[in-house]
Amino acid sequence: MGTPEFSVGALEALRAAGHEIICVYSQPARPAGRGQSLQKSAVQLAAEAHTIPVRTPLSLKHADEQKAFAELNADIAIVVAYGLLLPKAILDAPRLGCVNIHASLLPRWRGAAPIQRAILAGDADSGVTIMQMDAGLDTGAMWLKRSVPITTETNAGGLHDQLSVLGAEMIVEALPQIVTGSIIPTPQPQDGVTYAAKLTKDEGRIDWSQSAAEIERKLRGLTPWPGVYFESKGERIKVLQATIALGMQGTAGTLLRDDFTIACGEDALTLVKVQRQSKAATDGAAFLRGFSATIGEHI
Repeated sequence: MGTPEFSVGALEALRAAGHEIICVYSQPARPAGRGQSLQKSAVQLAAEAHTIPVRTPLSLKHADEQKAFAELNADIAIVVAYGLLLPKAILDAPRLGCVNIHASLLPRWRGAAPIQRAILAGDADSGVTIMQMDAGLDTGAMWLKRSVPITTETNAGGLHDQLSVLGAEMIVEALPQIVTGSIIPTPQPQDGVTYAAKLTKDEGRIDWSQSAAEIERKLRGLTPWPGVYFESKGERIKVLQATIALGMQGTAGTLLRDDFTIACGEDALTLVKVQRQSKAATDGAAFLRGFSATIGEHI
């Protein structure tokens, strides 16, 4: 049970390991792209490529959907970034219940956007938890947990891909042990619980009164989506790459150097690569030369 590209690795790994996948559940096709044509999810496309049956209900709350799910007589359901609420009747239907591949080190970052929130918060590491699902929000007992470091080069896109691969490896390792009972799930500790709220586009707006370190983390945490931007001279300018200029001070939001270094609440940020709306990305310093901004001006 999964929807985005993050889930595809687990599907492919389970299939390659020889497990019998009797059905795939994914969210329905959604309008996407400039033409807003209906597009199937990444998981649905992957399943159909292997002629695995796919179901795409809008909800699992209805009795008929729950009956159809139970009639699969599945041993276990593997859930990864599915995006629909699983009612108790769904959680209880498979013989061994529902097991989730969650992209955080639980109990830290339960919820919708754990990858991005870990980077935004300045966490030293992230990881994957294989968890037995219960009625709570990512509250179930943990079967397996592995960590990966978050470095100053880590962005959400790269960490997403890394954790997708790790999660696929871990579920293939964990599943036989769950089936045979050779591992015991560990209840999540009560301490250290945090929630990863769903991302919004507005979070990408830069607040220059924040420190350069916070803004730089925002850039890495919100790349590729929703992206980070500021508005100046009636334009929205997207920031694609930036570095921290330690020790540089000035009124927050003012241009300090002609290499597109802007003062922040603490230190400053050099905008290495930026993009105007509907334009190609360009070097920050080159962009600035055509932007008619002067040193000391509030950007």
